[in-house]
Amino acid sequence: MRDAPDGGHRLPSAGEDIASARLEPDTPQTRSPSYRLAYADQDFLLRDELRPVRLQLELLKPELALSEHRIDTTIVVFGSRRIPAPEAGAPPRRRGCVLDAGRTYEAARAFARLVSRAGQAHGPHRRLVVVTGGGPGVMEAANRGAHDVGAESVGLNIVLPEEQVPNPYITPELCFQFHYFAIRKLHFMLRACALVCFPGGFGTLDELFEALTLIQTGKAEPMPILLFDETYWRRIINFDAMVEEGVISPQDRDLVRYVESAEAAWRAICAHYGRDPALAEGS
Repeated sequence: MRDAPDGGHRLPSAGEDIASARLEPDTPQTRSPSYRLAYADQDFLLRDELRPVRLQLELLKPELALSEHRIDTTIVVFGSRRIPAPEAGAPPRRRGCVLDAGRTYEAARAFARLVSRAGQAHGPHRRLVVVTGGGPGVMEAANRGAHDVGAESVGLNIVLPEEQVPNPYITPELCFQFHYFAIRKLHFMLRACALVCFPGGFGTLDELFEALTLIQTGKAEPMPILLFDETYWRRIINFDAMVEEGVISPQDRDLVRYVESAEAAWRAICAHYGRDPALAEGS
């Protein structure tokens, strides 16, 4: 045990007890799974009955790390993992397809540069830190844009049946891996002051509608939700038809705004919060 500041002794830490347990003699009793310290027993922690504990751990681990890095406000970038970097070669355009993969990737990268220049020099706290899902495609582009200007960025990766390797532009200390989609989506929203959705598929739609539902129902504060590439999004989601069918209110359409450039997205966020974009970029 270490001495406490007042000269007495404190209780041993969990790590110290693990170290002490390793020094115990090897006997049938100490080899028994029942004898393992509960928090050091992986077989125990992976039991179905321990799911509530694993959910709590998955919530707490990134929360502590982000707090320790003094990250208190983020801008989240969503978008398809299937949009390659321009240097990898653009995928062939399908007949009738409106999506320009190269333009999308470069816009996500440029937007993250704008955000990161403005947001990571506010005294001890880091504001407007870019957060992505941590994978390739649009996610890579946004983390790459932050990396371009020497700024930190966050990646919230998810374990998938197919390999999901973190992109190389995430700040290593801010690269997290999740088992539970629900906890991952919660972390997207906890510090977010804006969401920018680039073209994407099921995952992007899931994340977009999670945010829309939270704001529509008053569970989250209103914030800019920006959809890059109006032609794409109007083809994919028909909000007008939802109003006509009576399943959303006319004002619900105002929860989203369409933008066509990185600069327009940045101006929309600054306007929402009453900031001068030019001053913000130099701050």
